[in-house]
Amino acid sequence: MKILVIDDDTALARSLQIHLERGGHSIELAHSAREGIAAVHAARYDMAFVDLKLPDGTGLEVLKDIQKHELSTLTVMITGTQDMKATIEAVRLGAFDYIRKPLDLDAVLVTVEKAGQRMRRTAARKIAPDHNEAPPNEIVGASAKIIDVIKQIGVLSESRIPVLILGESGTGKELVARALHESTTAGTPFVAVNCSSVVSALLESELFGHVKGAFTGADTDKAGRFELAGEGVIFFDEIGDMAIELQAKLLRAIQERSFERVGSAKGIPLRARIIAATHRNLESMVASGAFREDLYYRLAVSTIRVPPLRDRLEDIPLLTGQILARLRRDLHRPVSAIDERAMRRLQAYDWPGNVRELENVLTRAALLTRGETITEADVSASLGGAPASHTSTPGVLKTLREAERDHVRVALNATGWNITQTAALLDISPTTLRKKIHDYGLSAPTGLA
Repeated sequence: MKILVIDDDTALARSLQIHLERGGHSIELAHSAREGIAAVHAARYDMAFVDLKLPDGTGLEVLKDIQKHELSTLTVMITGTQDMKATIEAVRLGAFDYIRKPLDLDAVLVTVEKAGQRMRRTAARKIAPDHNEAPPNEIVGASAKIIDVIKQIGVLSESRIPVLILGESGTGKELVARALHESTTAGTPFVAVNCSSVVSALLESELFGHVKGAFTGADTDKAGRFELAGEGVIFFDEIGDMAIELQAKLLRAIQERSFERVGSAKGIPLRARIIAATHRNLESMVASGAFREDLYYRLAVSTIRVPPLRDRLEDIPLLTGQILARLRRDLHRPVSAIDERAMRRLQAYDWPGNVRELENVLTRAALLTRGETITEADVSASLGGAPASHTSTPGVLKTLREAERDHVRVALNATGWNITQTAALLDISPTTLRKKIHDYGLSAPTGLA
């Protein structure tokens, strides 16, 4: 296979050349976007490995040129930086793959073999190859599983088909939904509906709107979430918690691409893209009759599974850096680093609460630490003494009530029993926090009362 490597890091480019030549491939090098574009026009290459950041441009520009001129070169983007939007754009533009530095050279050979398989299938069919602080809503991670999620977003950004996002609580399902929205319909509304937090009796009016006099208290006409979403996205968070009777009305709106306000017979076009998410097993709910099978298949035209944090522990250093940068700004604390023992402690934990729990732990640790560096002691105190995953045993597990009580106590102590700050950390209202303090019989340490 004839392969072009475009990277201004001459040592890395040479290393790739040696490794791939050992595999029997012919390798040529270029060290800028200009050289790379000239090379792909001067000769035919089966593959190109293109660095995202080049001294005179970007790898995306090279990729665009390859696609514009309908060259048959399969392009693999490589980068050493966290850039979700670039990954999505690369996949959208037709990149064959996207890999992160430092490169796993054996994995590179696997990518080359996959490219060879693609080329053989294409030749057999005799058709052209398929053309198919981080910023807000950035999906942070370099693990294979999270990169795969980003690639799926890139593929699905080509259409407006419904998408079902699956994953445990705290994994970042809404983040995936927002990334889909930004890559497909940026500039249009993103309207989120939390199906578990809106009273079922009110959800129909929230979704479809109502006209004046439709029910007691309907004093004026009101637009619902579907209307407010317009040409953008309506995101149903925790769709598995939607009442069965409302599921039928949602299904009808999706099927007919129209709906009526409560109390009105006038149809309104449904223009928004439907994205739903849940931590529940909808297939089991369908089997038990708790979720409509026809609605499930309407929503699950395409699915994205967001991996739990315990399955991508290698992403914790990246996530930690991003979270600490945000905490320095939001908490006005000078915390800028985490020591090695503390990081090992984080990577040894099982993270039942996923990324959301990691954010909470680091927030408490940032409030606890007396210096600029979070220590193992800060992390251990923030975890409430929770055992690492490899030491957990059923005999020492706490009840849910005990775990919540300890969690609330740690948060209160971390903020010096500041009710407003603690409520914000726990993502609950001050009123709810005061009730929990009363219910659990908690009291402030001497000097804080």
